[in-house]
Amino acid sequence: MTAPPSAPAPAPTRSDVLARWSVAAFFLTNGAMIGNLLPRLPEIKTDLGLTVGTYGLVIAAMPLGAVTLGALSAAAVRRFGSAQVAAAGAIATAVAIVGAGLAPSVALFALTIFVAGALDAFTDVGQNAHGLRVQHRYQRSILNTFHALWSVGAVLGGLMATAAIALDVSRGLHLAIAGALFSALALLALRHRLPGSDGDEHDQREDRDEPSSGPAPRLTIRTVAILTALVVIAIAAILVEDVGGAWATLYLASDLQAAAAVAPLGYVGLAGGMVIGRFAGDALVDRFGQRAVARCGGAVTALGMGLALAFPTIGGTVAGFALAGLGVATIIPAAMEAGDKVPGLKVGTGLTVVSWLMRLGFLAGPPLVGAIAEATELRVGLLIVPLGGLAAVALAGVLPAGKKPADP
Repeated sequence: MTAPPSAPAPAPTRSDVLARWSVAAFFLTNGAMIGNLLPRLPEIKTDLGLTVGTYGLVIAAMPLGAVTLGALSAAAVRRFGSAQVAAAGAIATAVAIVGAGLAPSVALFALTIFVAGALDAFTDVGQNAHGLRVQHRYQRSILNTFHALWSVGAVLGGLMATAAIALDVSRGLHLAIAGALFSALALLALRHRLPGSDGDEHDQREDRDEPSSGPAPRLTIRTVAILTALVVIAIAAILVEDVGGAWATLYLASDLQAAAAVAPLGYVGLAGGMVIGRFAGDALVDRFGQRAVARCGGAVTALGMGLALAFPTIGGTVAGFALAGLGVATIIPAAMEAGDKVPGLKVGTGLTVVSWLMRLGFLAGPPLVGAIAEATELRVGLLIVPLGGLAAVALAGVLPAGKKPADP
């Protein structure tokens, strides 16, 4: 018997369209502020007299802030609203990043990036929660596109930082201009958020998925196991993203002797690869499923970065980081979306758990690379990137395989 065709999704309202642009602006702003800071980290390392190992430990303060305080973000979203948390977090993060650029000592630099990391965790959960609300209104996948715009912001920020370095603009002035610009964009985006409560779309989904007469959902061992698996694969992708972001500029400048204006292109290549992968991601996932896309992407990451490290050149390394970004582009959005759909949890809890605990990858990556680099060389430490790709291949089974075609 042939199933009746499903009704077409209603056209988005003007409010939905404006809210989509609002979320896009949040993601762009968040990526741009991080992107403005990362290429200037080697200068900060030099100015503060840090060794490679100490540098790895100090910059781990940023993910440590996120891990320490990020668990509170779900409660903040329920109390104040996801868009409000995203906007406030974006502005406060910008202020903290300016402080990091101006910090005169190692202790103050570590403190400011600790605060920036904690605030970024709130921003991340807020913007993803609001993005999933908007996606529910559209009734089709658009979350990868939002994450692509984070990467666009990261590329934009990286290029802004590259230009500032080339023009010899001081860190403080450069980061203050960037902070003012993107804080204004976050405030503008807040004006066009979706109306209503953050629980509205979540409640509608649960009403659709579960019989109203059934028992109330509750936390189970299965729920914990699903969340744990999603966190682990997200960490594999985080290691690729963060190790590349934190070390690409330094590796090109110190090991490959790239010019100061060229060295940031490793990070720009990584972010640019993620832009392409995420813009293409929604269509690819709809056609092939999250699992297949993640496995293919992990293989691209492992092969591209593995060859770049085996045969080191400036151009090959930039290309290797670009392929790494392309390969892991859809994994974090997939894990976040799957976490938000885990049954038996309050609004925003599954998303927060994945977003919070995956930051353990941010925390472990830089010190691990630094320790390996001091014991051997930085090129050996960067082997974590292709290994992260291989881990994604191995762990992709925790992601949805995609919808089966309807029976004829």
